[in-house]
Amino acid sequence: MGTTDSRFSAVIEPKGWKFEAPESLPLLEAAALSGFVLPSSCRNGTCRTCMCRLVSGRVRYNIEWPGLSAEEKEEGFILPCAAYPESDVIIDVRQAVKAG
Repeated sequence: MGTTDSRFSAVIEPKGWKFEAPESLPLLEAAALSGFVLPSSCRNGTCRTCMCRLVSGRVRYNIEWPGLSAEEKEEGFILPCAAYPESDVIIDVRQAVKAG
């Protein structure tokens, strides 16, 4: 029985840059594969360097408790290094740059 990897659309605001976000990859990695560099350091959800706001969409975490407070989660903050898309997403990452 084969599994399919759902693919979603992701947009980095305020630039409007778009990239494909497979459900099997964290947003940080999917962005990098598409030539976009998001702030990062630890890549495991603890340092908070990549913290940004999820403007719309849904994400999930494969780790028990990513480094966000309950209040930050309620305010829409996510950690793209550990956040996997469950729908099309829009993220606000003002420090994002194009690679190269």
